[in-house]
Amino acid sequence: MADEQMATSGGRPPARPLDEIDRSILRMLQVDGRASIRSVAERVHVSRANAYARINRLIDDGVIRGFGARVDQERAGHGASAYITMKIVQNSWRSVREKLRELPGAAHIALVSGDFDVLLLVHTKDNRALRELVLTRIQAMEEVLSTRTLLVFEETDLQDLKPPEAPGGP
Repeated sequence: MADEQMATSGGRPPARPLDEIDRSILRMLQVDGRASIRSVAERVHVSRANAYARINRLIDDGVIRGFGARVDQERAGHGASAYITMKIVQNSWRSVREKLRELPGAAHIALVSGDFDVLLLVHTKDNRALRELVLTRIQAMEEVLSTRTLLVFEETDLQDLKPPEAPGGP
């Protein structure tokens, strides 16, 4: 049974269940990944040692995969963003994923269900660069049967809109 659980979670043991304090810590760190242990502990009403241990456990369990900056793509020189949907050859997901990872501007790749198989978010300098990416790089992949490009006109990062909640909050 334990071997089956590890096989389905990519070789890692399953994460331990999260309680309300863990979820509050995650919300806080999603809003401010640079929050100090002291401020986290104060917000969730635990000791600094407890907050430190919880954050390390969340990292060790793979719940927290890392810390990073949220980038304004337009201000960073990426004036065009698009979601690209793809139909791919059956059983080619792993090889397609590896090729898509290498694309400049690839931000998110997902295997999905429905009318298409893959959803890719890309950020490029402009529409010309987007066109080149789709027509010469993605459509040239032999596993890609078809693509559809959806231009992003405006984005809203939902993490910027949500203040962190203390445990027991709404």
